[in-house]
Amino acid sequence: MKILDRYIIRQLCLTTFLAVSVLSVVLVLGNLFRQIFELLVNGTATYEFFLTFLAYILPFSLTFTLPWGFLTAVLLVFGRLSAEHELTALKSSGVSILRVSMGALGVALACVALCLWINVDLAPRAQARFKLALYELAVNRPLAMFESDRVIDAFPNLKIYIGRNDGSQLHNLLVYEIGRDFEPQKVIFARHGKIKTDAVNRRLLLDLEDARFEQRDTAQPQSFSRIRQGITMQRTTLPISLEELFERNQKRRSNSSLTARELWEILTARSAPDSGGVPLTPRELCEMRVEFSKRFSLALASLALGLMAIPLAVTAQRRETTLGFLMSLMVAFGYFFIIIMTNWVKSQPEMHPEWLVWLPNLIFLSLGAFLFRRLAAR
Repeated sequence: MKILDRYIIRQLCLTTFLAVSVLSVVLVLGNLFRQIFELLVNGTATYEFFLTFLAYILPFSLTFTLPWGFLTAVLLVFGRLSAEHELTALKSSGVSILRVSMGALGVALACVALCLWINVDLAPRAQARFKLALYELAVNRPLAMFESDRVIDAFPNLKIYIGRNDGSQLHNLLVYEIGRDFEPQKVIFARHGKIKTDAVNRRLLLDLEDARFEQRDTAQPQSFSRIRQGITMQRTTLPISLEELFERNQKRRSNSSLTARELWEILTARSAPDSGGVPLTPRELCEMRVEFSKRFSLALASLALGLMAIPLAVTAQRRETTLGFLMSLMVAFGYFFIIIMTNWVKSQPEMHPEWLVWLPNLIFLSLGAFLFRRLAAR
C-alpha cells in the first residue's frame, strides 16, 4: 500500500504544480506583463523590476490558484485511474476507495497548511511590501509610473493623465488637483513635460511646457460655466511630494495588507469601548472581522474542493485533460462565486458576513461527503 500512496501523492503533487503554474501564468503573469510591457520595451522598467513586482503579487494569487490547481490535479489523476480501470482492479483486490484516497487527503492537508501560512502571513506582508516598492519605484525610476494613456492616481490630491510616454519626454498631459470632496479644483493642460527626482526634498519635479491653467469653482467644481481661465506659461514646474505618498501608504494600510495577528490585535484593542485607541465604526469592525475569517476559510478550500473532486472524477471516468480543466473551472467558479457574494455584504453587520464566508466550505464539504459516501457504497 505504501507503493500506491507514493504513486498517488507523486502524481497529485506534480499535476498540482503544473496546474498552479499554468493558472498563475494565465491569471497573474499575463496580466502583469501586459500592463508593463511598454515599460520593458522602452527601457523605463527593467526585468529586475518586473521580477520584483511578480514576487510580491504571486503570494496573493496562490490563495486562489493553489486550491484550484489541487482541484484540477484530483480530477485528472482520479479520472485517469477510473478510466483505465485501475480503481476497479484495486477494489477487486479488497482496497476501498477510502483507502485509495488517503494519499489525496495527505496532499490536501499539506495544501491547507501551506494556504494557511500564505493567507495569514505571507500574502499580507507581500502586499504591504508591494506598496512600499511603488514608493521606491517613484524615487528610483519615476518614469515607470507615468505610462502612456493612463491615469496616475498614486499621488495624494493629484490625478495625472499622460497621453504618450516617449522615453524621457511626456506628451499631452492633464493634471487635476483634487479637493477634500474628491472634486477637481484646478486643471493644468500641458503639451509636453519631463519628470525629475529631487531626492533631497523627497519629491518629484514635473517640468511642464506650453502649460495652461484653469481654476474650478470651489462650490460647483463640475459647472463649466464657472470655470475661470488662468494664465498660460511657456515653462513651469509642478512639485509632487513623495513624502505624502509614503506616509499615506504606511498609515492607511488596507485590511488585506495586514497579517492575521495584526488584524486580531486591532480587533481586540480598538473594539473595546474602554480601549485607548480610536474605536472602530460598526462598518470598519465588520470588514475587519470578515477579512480575518476569510483568511482561515480560504485555507480550507483545498480540502473542500478535493473532497468534492474525487467522486466527480471517478463518476465521469474520463482521462481527457480538457474535460478535467472544464470540470475544475465549473467547481472552482461555484466555490469562489460564493466567496465573492459574501464579499459584497462585508459592510453590512446585520447580515453577519464574518460567518457567511464559511458557507462555501460548509456546502462543498457536505456535498463532497455525501457524494463520497455514495461512491464508497457502490
